[in-house]
Amino acid sequence: MKQECKRCLLLESAEGGMLESIKEKIDKLSPEEKCESEVYNERLKKCKSCDNLISGVCMKCGCYVEFRAAFKKQKCPNVSDRKW
Repeated sequence: MKQECKRCLLLESAEGGMLESIKEKIDKLSPEEKCESEVYNERLKKCKSCDNLISGVCMKCGCYVEFRAAFKKQKCPNVSDRKW
């Protein structure tokens, strides 16, 4: 049985197929929708330090953080402790 990876992104877990699907969707975002790569990487760094991240999924909202973090207008769903 495969264990859940706490505080891991899809990039670091065995969810390669899902990661590729998310990367394809991110690549299709328009420049108006997509945040800068520096912002994206900083958001993912903050997500990795969050107790609500399990196997690339935010337990606050159920999203894949690698997808949510790519959008300019998105924010951390943890209302009590917004990381970004």
